[in-house]
Amino acid sequence: MTLKGVIFDMDGVVVNTVPLHFKAWKKMFSEYGKRFTFKDYELKVDGIPRISGARAVLPELSEEELKKAASKKQRYFMEFLKKDGVKDYPDALYLINNLIKNKTRRAVISSSKNCLYILKKAKINKLFDVIITGNNAQKGKPHPDIFLLAARRLGLKAGECVVVEDALLGIIAAKRARMKTVGIDRYGKPARLKQADLIVNNLKKLTFLKLKRLFPR
Repeated sequence: MTLKGVIFDMDGVVVNTVPLHFKAWKKMFSEYGKRFTFKDYELKVDGIPRISGARAVLPELSEEELKKAASKKQRYFMEFLKKDGVKDYPDALYLINNLIKNKTRRAVISSSKNCLYILKKAKINKLFDVIITGNNAQKGKPHPDIFLLAARRLGLKAGECVVVEDALLGIIAAKRARMKTVGIDRYGKPARLKQADLIVNNLKKLTFLKLKRLFPR
């Protein structure tokens, strides 16, 4: 197998939606009397479907109440997004452009159903061959479904893909899909991504050739 495609997680890897998500989660949880820190965000809700994130902090709620809480969080997120906008990560664009030059196929995935809207808001949606949103995948991370679907839509085998992730559950999901993994550590906490095949703190440290080295000759 050799490198033919790279699959990027969107939140925290390609676009900096993390501050918006954190603010929205914190506001929603505060209404239920829950103190919510950034560490809670990293460990309990980052990179997974909203309903699962709500359940992780509010396990005492019924499924119906969890759906309401998740919907409330989403409403707050959209309000913050429309008000504050969203920015891409320059280092991610550097790597993506390097992959384009090397004719490497590219996908972006997100558990968010607003993935396409966010990418368009950041004006980077046309940089990807395939976009997989929360509307497409049946099961969220750590299930591998979303990565396997991305590979299929790219027309590639799982073993020909590298996944770039910033969350532990995403690394686990990609591993279960039997894909090579790169952890991007933007918080100075590389140990939480130790299951990845490679960990970097800046995507400018990566190129097509460096990613290709992850594959045995």
